[in-house]
Amino acid sequence: MPSPSSPLLPDERLTADRFDTLAHTQGLTSGPTRVLFVCSHNAGRSQMAAALLAHRAGDAVTVSSADTHPADEVATHISQALTEAGVDPADACPVVPGRRYLDWPVADPDGAPIAVVRDIRDAIDAHISELLTQLAP
Repeated sequence: MPSPSSPLLPDERLTADRFDTLAHTQGLTSGPTRVLFVCSHNAGRSQMAAALLAHRAGDAVTVSSADTHPADEVATHISQALTEAGVDPADACPVVPGRRYLDWPVADPDGAPIAVVRDIRDAIDAHISELLTQLAP
């Protein structure tokens, strides 16, 4: 078992995240609102949405992204579109249970030219703006 100052192994981190999330969703702990974005590969839309919300909300919201069929990494053109907007395209894929689900119909950026990816990024950011108004205390 790692010491308190050493990083958790992936399985330990996943288990800790799941227990922490379960306690949070059952009202046993307090803290920031948790938001999970899910798409089919976690290489495009969910990554853009998670990065945009994390960038705009800061510590007020805990943001994660996940997938149904994981890709190996965030697509290069997705990273480019986020970087152009001043957003860090960091990757995170934990499994997080929740209470409220929103479905945002957003085009798939897979294979799209960068101009289309920028439009998709902006559409997701508009959804993020609306979400932030709903999450505000």
